[in-house]
Amino acid sequence: MDKIILFDGECNLCDHSVQFIIKRDDKALYRFASIQSSVGREILLNYNVDENTDSFILVENNQCYYKSSAALRVCKNLNGAWKFLSIFLFLPSGFRDFFYDVIAKNRYKWFGKKDSCMLPSPEIRKRFL
Repeated sequence: MDKIILFDGECNLCDHSVQFIIKRDDKALYRFASIQSSVGREILLNYNVDENTDSFILVENNQCYYKSSAALRVCKNLNGAWKFLSIFLFLPSGFRDFFYDVIAKNRYKWFGKKDSCMLPSPEIRKRFL
């Protein structure tokens, strides 16, 4: 089953996060779509996700994960020591998401915003929906 990551295609932090995941996902487990794209909006609709959801979203095994739960589940499948971050899934999501929300709320101010979604290189374009 596909593991799909939905991300804010206008956010520099989100763009760098996608590039980070691609470099550490040797098995190419993850596919990507920006929330702003027609595919991203269709996935949100299919999973009854509020269109105003401001979160990194992971669709895995026909279930949606949001915020820190999504990020930590992705880490579980990355190469290197990053997979060990998934141990933080044992913490209550409210606690984890507090920190996630602080970063998400300030991401444009701290990292900037793009005018449009990134264009992937030809070798990774096939991983984008």
